[in-house]
Amino acid sequence: MKKMKKWLPLAGLFITAAFLFQAKAQVSAESTKESTIADGVHIGTVDVSGMTTEQAESAVSDYIDSLNNTTFTLIGADGAFIEANASDMEITADTQTAVEEAQAVTKSGNLIRRFKETKELENSDVVIDMAVCVDKQKTANLLYANAGSLNIKAVNMGLKRENGVFTVIEGQDGKEVDYVQSVYTINDFLADEWNGTNNEIQLVVNEVEPEGSEEELAKVKDVLGTFTTKFPLNSAGRTKNVTRGCESINGTVVYPGEEFSADAAMRPYTEDNGYALAASYANGTTVESFGGGICQVSTTLYNAVIRAELDVTARFNHSMTVGYVDLSADAAIAGDYKDLKFVNSSDAPIYIEGSCSGGVLTFTIYGQET
Repeated sequence: MKKMKKWLPLAGLFITAAFLFQAKAQVSAESTKESTIADGVHIGTVDVSGMTTEQAESAVSDYIDSLNNTTFTLIGADGAFIEANASDMEITADTQTAVEEAQAVTKSGNLIRRFKETKELENSDVVIDMAVCVDKQKTANLLYANAGSLNIKAVNMGLKRENGVFTVIEGQDGKEVDYVQSVYTINDFLADEWNGTNNEIQLVVNEVEPEGSEEELAKVKDVLGTFTTKFPLNSAGRTKNVTRGCESINGTVVYPGEEFSADAAMRPYTEDNGYALAASYANGTTVESFGGGICQVSTTLYNAVIRAELDVTARFNHSMTVGYVDLSADAAIAGDYKDLKFVNSSDAPIYIEGSCSGGVLTFTIYGQET
């Protein structure tokens, strides 16, 4: 019995020595291939088994190039989508670090760790993070620039005024892409899921509730400002344009703090949108253009706005004088550089009522008189 106790420690040493010898023998078998990556090692979705450092870096770079040359379908609200070239998102990867990590598998650390990694490779692959990354700002800008195609805009609660009585119009929920979270989603997809064929990426979409309530809209009952201009009926095109512009603005509700753009409300100035050719000013001369006459609409609204004591944020004069208002009381619309904008600086919603008939154009702004 004493002899057995004496030999037990020695037996343990022999077992440990045998284990280390086996591990050393296992690892030494790989020593002749120290310049290549172990079999079963992947960088992202790229198999770099048996590659040298240069070969692995080239393989990963080719993969990144294939990403940048690919067109992806970015899916927004309710299946709405855009086609986007990946190069617009400027995809990069930390290739050098990833390859160094791949080379280190079964070759770094102590013998036991290296033996363990070797055994693990017999049962499954080792995947190194490629650290694929899109340029966050460029990608967010890409999504934001295409918001109109990716989002479903919420329809705020509105008002309708008939026979001197306001009726509340219910709003509708919207859906909007979360630009920040969607950038990370694109990153993760490119790093972990893309296999060269599945080019659809589902973006992160949030529900958007409409603005307004019956209680808030009930405050709209007082006339804050009104203004009228007149125009001759001898130009059918101008009459049509003034009427169409008035219709585009009539019934608009602007909530506290929101900015209203007359140009955005009336666009596009095309035949399909109800506009006709008529005289307009351009660089100090009179020319025929679709929408000629809409400046009288913006001017009439401008004068109602200043009488309602709302904050005007953009207003421009014409290149020539106009006859339907006093000097310096006009508000021109031209291209993308002249617009009438104002902010509802009151504490309640405002309602814009427009009417156009018999050569008389009137805008009245309703709200809460304080």
